Amino acid sequence: MEKRTLPAERWRELAATAVSEFADAGYERASLNRVIRACGMSKSSFYYYFESKQQLFEAVFAHLAGTIAGGLEVPEPEDFRADFWGLAGRFLQRLVVAAEQDPLFVNFGRMCYLSDVPAGHAGVSGMMAEIDDWLQRTLAVGRSAGAVRCDIPSGLQARIAIAVLREFDSWALQNRSALGAGELSGLVEAQLGVMKRMLGPE
Repeated sequence: MEKRTLPAERWRELAATAVSEFADAGYERASLNRVIRACGMSKSSFYYYFESKQQLFEAVFAHLAGTIAGGLEVPEPEDFRADFWGLAGRFLQRLVVAAEQDPLFVNFGRMCYLSDVPAGHAGVSGMMAEIDDWLQRTLAVGRSAGAVRCDIPSGLQARIAIAVLREFDSWALQNRSALGAGELSGLVEAQLGVMKRMLGPE
């Protein structure tokens, strides 16, 4: 099928509506009719650009992944060598600012943790694998710099750290609307404290 492209403003409206629908309803229960109706599109107009819900999900996910990753300025693992925990804290607070300023950031994060996305979805699984790889390489830098304990096998340490970080992350994303002013920032500080006690050298 020939690739067709929505006008930029129309695409931004559709992407914002779709990400909110997927984040709130989940993949399976997300309604294309609700998305189409909210955007004031006809079904024939929508299907001119997209063949299915899956194609819309993939397009929205890829678009937001590129936009968010480009604006976050994620540090390279080697950047953590000089001040591992200080940089970790600053980066986590940068994520808080992004979450407070842009609802799309939160909804995109919620899309990453949907349990009913079709198995093996390249966008979600690929992004999570990239994040896991970045965390493993960052921990390796911390170990070599003496900022992270070395009495646990590196592979096991990475698995534990990733599991804990994901639990913090997914809980905060799902409960973002219930957190009052400053509570998200406080939660992130607590998260950093937990990680430092768990991973820091004795």
